[in-house]
Amino acid sequence: MRYSLTKIGLLVLTLWAAITLNFILPRLMPGSPADAAIAKLAQNGPVSPAAKASIEAQLGVPTGSLWDQYVQYLNNIVHFDFGVSYTFFPQSVASLVAAALPWTLVLVGTVTIVSFVCGSLLGVVAAWRRGTWLDTLPTVGGTFASAFPYFWTALLLLFFLGYVLGWFPTSGAYSKTATPEFSLAFLGDALYHSVLPAVTILITSLGGWILGMRNTMINTLGEDYVTFAEANGLKPRTVALRYAARNALLPNLTAFGLALGTVVGGSLLVERVFNYPGLGYLLFTAVVNQDYPLMQALFLMITVSVLLANFIVDILYGFLDPRTRR
Repeated sequence: MRYSLTKIGLLVLTLWAAITLNFILPRLMPGSPADAAIAKLAQNGPVSPAAKASIEAQLGVPTGSLWDQYVQYLNNIVHFDFGVSYTFFPQSVASLVAAALPWTLVLVGTVTIVSFVCGSLLGVVAAWRRGTWLDTLPTVGGTFASAFPYFWTALLLLFFLGYVLGWFPTSGAYSKTATPEFSLAFLGDALYHSVLPAVTILITSLGGWILGMRNTMINTLGEDYVTFAEANGLKPRTVALRYAARNALLPNLTAFGLALGTVVGGSLLVERVFNYPGLGYLLFTAVVNQDYPLMQALFLMITVSVLLANFIVDILYGFLDPRTRR
């Protein structure tokens, strides 16, 4: 109980620091948050003070003292009010994030979990059968696949499987003629469009899980308790999974927590290549168009998700390794 309470206290403190930093940083930047929008209008001629004031009022530029702004900022976060997007005006930031979030969670989240599970299992097999083809094939193949950047693998798959062979769609999350609804036809169409982005993420991330688990597993296999378990005549599968793999999984679990936390940010380059309407594509659009409210909300979401994922991993650590609770 004391271990869990300590972790909860650290989580609350870190969340407050992240939220406060997210409030301060945009206000340290020179100029007004609405300057980017006003600069676009200024290309067609000078902007009058009345027009500038009107734009700032429409965009919700904060006024008052810094403390008043901070209190209002915290109140807005509690009510999930992140302002109005400059790029998609007059749509709110919350509505844009809500529309893009499910696509990223389903695509990147599912692939990240599958990659972690498959990579860890292959790493266990490679370590247990080290020196054989069961070790060489996944480690060499995983290393080769991971050597290519996300966007390069995405472009290769897009060119050969999308344009040359025409097996899969080349962009979008569903067909232009499809209507988003909860039906088997639409779900099948969305799944068909997600194949290439999912395969790209899986190929480029699988090798890291394999190598990480294999190296840790090999070190664990040399521990005395593993040797003692083998000497007692336990089945090789029991020794590999219940004794060696359980302890070797801890470093990979930490990395998985970080990877799962960054799922909310989406795979920016992959979503950009395939025009997939997730948070990564939304973040790219916000950066290109200097959409500060949208960027601020997305950065805050990524930070909070990473902190929450690490908190969950810390709690799991306490169950998997009781020594961490001391």
